[in-house]
Amino acid sequence: MSNDNLVYSTETGRIKQEAPKAERPKGDGVVRIQRQTKGRKGKGVCIVTGLDLTDTELKLVAAELKKVCGCGGSVKDGTVEIQGDKRDQIKAYLEKKGHTVKLAGG
Repeated sequence: MSNDNLVYSTETGRIKQEAPKAERPKGDGVVRIQRQTKGRKGKGVCIVTGLDLTDTELKLVAAELKKVCGCGGSVKDGTVEIQGDKRDQIKAYLEKKGHTVKLAGG
């Protein structure tokens, strides 16, 4: 008898399959900042991609960027979104931290 479809055991309780942790692809070492308005009702955001950091480190970087820019933002799917067109401030801050930064898009 196979335990592949076992849902509950009297020894351990409810049994859940562990979901494999999805890893983000490694970047080329260049941080890219792009401005995007698509799907945001005309409101622009700056999306920072290419930071090879863990989720907790990304949240700390996002918090620092929000303080530097004086605006809101969030972390979604391994990217940092900062509200408004603050590309120059973000670029200056990340270059000061030692990252190679490019402005991508229009």
